[in-house]
Amino acid sequence: MATTTTPPAPPKKVNRLGLEIAAYKGHRSTLCAGCGHNAITERIIEAFYELGIEPHRVAKLSGIGCSSKSPAYFLSTAYGFNAVHGRMPSIATGAMLANRTLVAIGVSGDGDTASIGIGQFVHLMRRNLPMIYIIEDNGVYGLTKGQFSATADLGSKLKTGVVNDLPAIDTCALAILLGATYVARSFSGDKRQLLALLEGAVAHRGTAMLDVISPCVTFNDHEGSTKSYSYVKDHDEPLADVSFVPFFQDISVDYEPGTATEITLHDGSRLLLKKLAAEHDPTQKVEALRVLTEAHDKGEIVTGLFYVDTKSKDFLELLNLVDEPLATLPESRVRPPQQVLDEVMEELR
Repeated sequence: MATTTTPPAPPKKVNRLGLEIAAYKGHRSTLCAGCGHNAITERIIEAFYELGIEPHRVAKLSGIGCSSKSPAYFLSTAYGFNAVHGRMPSIATGAMLANRTLVAIGVSGDGDTASIGIGQFVHLMRRNLPMIYIIEDNGVYGLTKGQFSATADLGSKLKTGVVNDLPAIDTCALAILLGATYVARSFSGDKRQLLALLEGAVAHRGTAMLDVISPCVTFNDHEGSTKSYSYVKDHDEPLADVSFVPFFQDISVDYEPGTATEITLHDGSRLLLKKLAAEHDPTQKVEALRVLTEAHDKGEIVTGLFYVDTKSKDFLELLNLVDEPLATLPESRVRPPQQVLDEVMEELR
């Protein structure tokens, strides 16, 4: 009698920590089908999985809005805090001051950042706090029926026919001016570019701000919108073909001498920027602002890495914080002795 044997199951794919990609996923999305935010979530999952970041070392932070629901959909075992509208930067700052060993990723929206939260955004950028700050930018308030946000382009139209008569706030230009040290823009539909920029942001030490154009399929994906899928695809002008090489891989990338820029990030990872239509040096702040200004004047949407600075100190280095999480320090290291307190009081007399 013939016997049959069941072939062994194929080995499960794991990352360098031995974790499957399921360990980096979250709850099922409740956003609209086709929402660009879901595509961004997929790239975040992929980036953290490929780089082998331990999920329990991650702090997920957000404010209020469709975008701020996104952290629920990735890294379910990470720490998470959903702040009030526009106040995520304060929570992120406190978390990183308390425990600098965390990997902080904040997800915000164009309303959450550029309107009610613009003041907190400004101070987060100027402090260069080590965190990833993602703006899921659709140009409207999706939770309150699609009104224009502060990033909506001048002359763009709502589905109702209303025309925006106010100039847009360019969060990338603002971040560069204020002191962020890794500033990029991408499109939720450009999987390869967005993944490379996200992986570079994880490897960077300082504020990594990514403005990701993420079309709202319910309120802002129609003719007349400048943040629709069709408009972005027709007007996207990538600065470079971005490749990311993590520090634990030594890969030879094939490119002609003089046609690519190599940037070494803080953990030894490398970003390779192969020039496309124009030459761009992302280490020059004035050059980055020129590119953004010229693109605005032409009605183009430039994507890619605009600016990177790997030499400036981040906020935690400026404060000379200890390496250990503050909550783990013994009382002897956090409580001044009586003699010191007496000296302080004497100075105040």
